[in-house]
Amino acid sequence: MTQTATTPKSTDDLQTRVERVLELIRPAIQSDGGDIELVSVGDDGVVRIRFHGACIGCPSSNMTLKLGIEENLRKNIAGVTEVIAVD
Repeated sequence: MTQTATTPKSTDDLQTRVERVLELIRPAIQSDGGDIELVSVGDDGVVRIRFHGACIGCPSSNMTLKLGIEENLRKNIAGVTEVIAVD
């Protein structure tokens, strides 16, 4: 009997990987008085996050989003296409 192992790239798998990377990033954001929440991971690879605390309204939050969070996620997780902050 031959078994074929397949591992589909489901949204849940992608979401779990995103959560793991965000947990590694979170302490740096918390050290500045902010926090991030994972809102969703779409089938298209778009990750939606929500900023909390000092990150809300911070002029550096967009740089944190693109150069910190998005860059880390795209570098470490195949399938992440973009990270968007939502209210």
